[in-house]
Amino acid sequence: MATEVQFRLENAWHPVEGDDCGAFVFTLVNLSDVALSDFKLAYTSLTRVKDTQEPILENAVFLKRNANFHQFAPPAGFVLEPGASWTFRVGGLWRPAKHRTDGAKSAYITLSTGQHAAVAVADLMLGGGHSAPPPALLPEGKVTQPFAMLPWPASAELVVGEGFPVALYPAEGASLVELRAVENVLRLFCRLFAVGHAPLSLAPVHQGRAISLKCDEALGASAYRLDFAADGITLTYGDVAGLQYALTLLAQMLHGARTQPETFRFPASGTISDKPRYDWRGCHLDVSRQFYPVADVKRLIDILAWFRMNTFHWHLSDDEAWRLEIKAFPQLTTLGVLRGPDEPLLPQLGNGAEPVGGFYAQDEVRDIVAHAAALQVEVVPEIDIPGHSTAMLVALPELVDGQEAPDSYRSVQGYPNNALNPAIEYTYEVLGKVFDEMVELFPSKLIHIGGDEVAANTWMASPLARKLMEQEGIEGTFGLQSYFMKRIQKMLAERGRKLAGWDEVSHGGGVDPDGTLLMAWQKPEVGLELAKQGYDVVMTPGQAYYLDMVQDEAFQEPGASWAGTVPPHHTYTYEAVAEFPPELAARMRGVQACIWCEHFLTRDYFNHLVFPRLPAIAEAAWTPKDNKDWLRFAAIVRLSPRY
Repeated sequence: MATEVQFRLENAWHPVEGDDCGAFVFTLVNLSDVALSDFKLAYTSLTRVKDTQEPILENAVFLKRNANFHQFAPPAGFVLEPGASWTFRVGGLWRPAKHRTDGAKSAYITLSTGQHAAVAVADLMLGGGHSAPPPALLPEGKVTQPFAMLPWPASAELVVGEGFPVALYPAEGASLVELRAVENVLRLFCRLFAVGHAPLSLAPVHQGRAISLKCDEALGASAYRLDFAADGITLTYGDVAGLQYALTLLAQMLHGARTQPETFRFPASGTISDKPRYDWRGCHLDVSRQFYPVADVKRLIDILAWFRMNTFHWHLSDDEAWRLEIKAFPQLTTLGVLRGPDEPLLPQLGNGAEPVGGFYAQDEVRDIVAHAAALQVEVVPEIDIPGHSTAMLVALPELVDGQEAPDSYRSVQGYPNNALNPAIEYTYEVLGKVFDEMVELFPSKLIHIGGDEVAANTWMASPLARKLMEQEGIEGTFGLQSYFMKRIQKMLAERGRKLAGWDEVSHGGGVDPDGTLLMAWQKPEVGLELAKQGYDVVMTPGQAYYLDMVQDEAFQEPGASWAGTVPPHHTYTYEAVAEFPPELAARMRGVQACIWCEHFLTRDYFNHLVFPRLPAIAEAAWTPKDNKDWLRFAAIVRLSPRY
């Protein structure tokens, strides 16, 4: 239980001669009226100290590190008086801090009584250098055709009109399916723009304009055509998805003309012929590092639908938490989600003295899946295995080889022994029951099983793994991973599902490429290599489509930087299919944004990092290359809904 004591931890990064990684200088300020002695300070930070040696310390004692969790104590006998401060220095970092979000994300102290007290933290400061503020990320923008459409359609030949209709409504004779589509898009608009004037109506409207609706399957899936005239609009659609996309586009155009009439207008006449560039127009959300309530998940799905994106990749487990209720193993969402000083999982990435949890009950999952389906968005679930499984192993310790040293290797993120062991048969029994429940919850034919970032020496100290390698003639960690993945692929096939994963699934021999979808994230050229091996590919390179990456090199710009700097202009202009020869083009299924949430501690951070890059990816997914226009996009994207 946390007690109400006032403290602040100031943190700064300083360069160190002869050490490119530099050092942190922390200052704990006691704002309470209580003198403290015999206490411990813990903080979480993505800029970690090394495992290979004790940190280089001044005026502190190193106690513990677990992934992003660090704990220190002051020197023996130290007393922190009211109004006083304790300053200490931490070197031996894995990498230099480059941005203001690279320091402490949360902190707390543990008192001599065992109670925990919250400690406030703010931006990392830069010592010994210029702390530059970021520039504007978007130009003012300019439109050559004054219509608010995002993504821009495949073909638009429009004549500008004077004024705009009050609302659009279905002409007499609309079918129930068509009326429901109008209602869905109207509700979507009202959720996203709560004070916006409704662009659609189910009944005729004075000074409105009628939409004549008709289906023509010859147009093809997701395609539509809009013909504008003074006496009404004709909307022809290939299927229900195309109908929704056309209605959404009309809502966008009318909303833009109403709210920014000096820039945007509504057509008097002309034609739009449209269909998506790629079948897979996706967005991923990591709910393990930070938990997103049901309403927030639905809000993101609404935003995807507004931009005509059709896939929601739901990252439901990682080292930090397992978020999906599995009735066969309730401990996954009790022991496997609780983070805190005295909980099964230590605090990580923004949480401190107060325990945090959160998971999605199965009825909530069904609700979210149904909400998405009504908006033509498919939910593809992910449980990340065999790596990134700390939460699962804490919840189910039977999955650990008890003969293996508990710290025999460390993952890329610094967790010790965070991978499911392919040599423990109970692993497959557990996962089989997990998959049995997942296929009942998710209609998607794909189940994403992760497969990323297994450390190169994983399982090498496990006697059970060594025995399996000898029996099966397996070489090394990635041979074991391939063995594991092939068994998982077979288990999914038995349940009528196909395997999706990150690009490392191909390592060590990979799996059967037939029907397998892999996501190229590490670098762009990986996608082409996967396609050559026969895999279907979704392009989501960190260097363009990871929305946690910083958008400018300035120190004061927030975000991660391992994949470099990703300004909105680069995200918008990046061409994912650029290196694919014609004979492999069909393997490139589409593109996807990834929202990894280590840095997303507030809604404002989310909005700053996700926009305008998410709609930029939406336009890359829909709009033909020759129809893209950065300045037009910069003008229109300002109308986007916020999270």
